[in-house]
Amino acid sequence: MIKRISAVAGPVMLAFTLSSTALADDLSSAVEKDYKQHLEALFDYFHRNPELSSMETNTAARLARELRDAGFEVTEGVGGTGVVAILKNGPGPLVMMRADMDGLPVEEKSGLPNASVNKQLDWDGNEVFVMHACGHDVHITSLVGSARLMAASRDSWSGTLMLVGQPAEERVGGAKMMMEDGIWERFGKPDYALAFHVSSEVPTGKLVADPGSPYSGADTVDIIIHGIGAHGASPHGGIDPVVLGSQIVLALQTVVSRTLAPREAGVITVGSFHSGTKHNIISDRAELQLTVRNDNLETRQILLDGIKRVAENMGRVAGLPEDMLPEVIVSEEWVPPTVNDAELTNELRAVWAARLGNDIFYDAKRKGMGAEDFPFFTLDPYIPSTYFAVGGTPQENFDRANAGGPAVPTHHSPLFKIDAEESVVLGVEATVIALRELLQEDSVAAN
Repeated sequence: MIKRISAVAGPVMLAFTLSSTALADDLSSAVEKDYKQHLEALFDYFHRNPELSSMETNTAARLARELRDAGFEVTEGVGGTGVVAILKNGPGPLVMMRADMDGLPVEEKSGLPNASVNKQLDWDGNEVFVMHACGHDVHITSLVGSARLMAASRDSWSGTLMLVGQPAEERVGGAKMMMEDGIWERFGKPDYALAFHVSSEVPTGKLVADPGSPYSGADTVDIIIHGIGAHGASPHGGIDPVVLGSQIVLALQTVVSRTLAPREAGVITVGSFHSGTKHNIISDRAELQLTVRNDNLETRQILLDGIKRVAENMGRVAGLPEDMLPEVIVSEEWVPPTVNDAELTNELRAVWAARLGNDIFYDAKRKGMGAEDFPFFTLDPYIPSTYFAVGGTPQENFDRANAGGPAVPTHHSPLFKIDAEESVVLGVEATVIALRELLQEDSVAAN
């Protein structure tokens, strides 16, 4: 049960020229005004200047400066380029809001006037174009907007606000790096954790907040297949790893269809199959690379066990000796599923509906099984959390696409673009509403 009482008014520090009374009375107008005065130019800077994962040096420095200017105590270099900002405002819970900072090695072809032409050396030393092709510029701009509004209205909440600028989400490692750097030991373990993602698949002006799993867990799996090499004209003289690998690829499809319950989500995709050097040589080795997705840890184990069972037993079918059976290697770099705390999420849905209207929610079914590294913050130790989404594409764009016009670009596409103002304004507004709901003197879940 989550208890609520009114906050005790504390000192008020105005981060910009809006009174706390005006903020309380008309949050939407306050956010829109700050977007025109400050956040629009900030978004433009972030969009024009993306940086790759773990290389977000300038992005982190600008974010840190903005948060300091808003009145937060800021620490840089957490988990590499991560930023942690703290604002203490009397007794109450510690609530964390996270925003990811990194761009992608994609050349922007959106046609926007502020399209990125930035280049950077990647992790292998290659010069590549960099683009905010997933909306992280919206996230960090909204984090700053939320910081400014919360600092300007300290008489409306009580507790400690922690804002996190996370590196390397695109390589699903940044949250883990910040945890390994002792973020909770250094700054305190949050009572609640929040994050949001802008979505090109959701109309502007809409929120998605489901008390389930907004993002899946992901594993990277390699299968090494050993064969017995031979001449291509004499296949009887060897054991062909290409044929065996093909049989494994097909058999893996039954792991999902025949070992998971029909309504349980799971994916096994073979993304790479490599073997051989020449037309008439039967190789002695093949390699498969897989991505495996799940929505809970029980499903994860079923899938991983099934992959091992299929690979090894297909090797026996092919006649391989026990010491030559296929090797299944599960990478240690895995991501657990993002699972919203149902009680917390339902509470926030109620307050969002009360403030923004019952029609604020867009409840379309999730179609893919994309992954996020946010649960590294919330899984161990468990922290009640809600990960929500903000619409980024105007409805008329969907209408044109449905009428045969250009498709709405997906995330990670060079054509990706969202409506910055609509996305940032709702992102800030939804965040501030949620933070004010949770940041009250007696506002800690009884777990």
